[in-house]
Amino acid sequence: MDIAQALLGEFNHGNLRAQTLGQSDKMIVQISSRPDAMSGGQTALTVTVQKTEDGIIVEIGQQAWLGVAASIGATALAALRNPFSLLGRLDDIAQDIEHLQLNERVWQVIAESLQSAGASTDLSDKLKRTVCEYCNTANPVGEPSCGACGAPLGKAQPTTCKKCGYVVKTSDKTCPNCKQPLLF
Repeated sequence: MDIAQALLGEFNHGNLRAQTLGQSDKMIVQISSRPDAMSGGQTALTVTVQKTEDGIIVEIGQQAWLGVAASIGATALAALRNPFSLLGRLDDIAQDIEHLQLNERVWQVIAESLQSAGASTDLSDKLKRTVCEYCNTANPVGEPSCGACGAPLGKAQPTTCKKCGYVVKTSDKTCPNCKQPLLF
């Protein structure tokens, strides 16, 4: 998959390493700190990319950040003892900040990859239709009533997160997938 290759290309250098596992219909990309990294704390993140009938699903696991927190804590303690020690830990601080932004960078790479492939986060054609429960006629999403029989179509019509394309409820305030605020 192009997304897995884009993530591999972006994160498999410097203090980070990336690897892919799986087949073309479901790929897992693991991104982590190199064990021999010269600066910054340890972190890890797993991204799952899976093909579906209507496109793809991208899920990002919880980032392991305890190593980064420990590195930040060590920097803070060193600075309390000797403020000039911050000069010697600038690389650690920069790596820790970069690692804390890893989740956001992953979404950015995914968005750029999808954009270059011409994909969108819009609903698929299948989900752009809602079926009237009275006459089984397909109607465009957003219509208040059925075009064939006039029956009300109800309130539960799908919409997507504008950032990641995850199907969300109109009652959701943040996307359950990418945790970004939803704007309807």
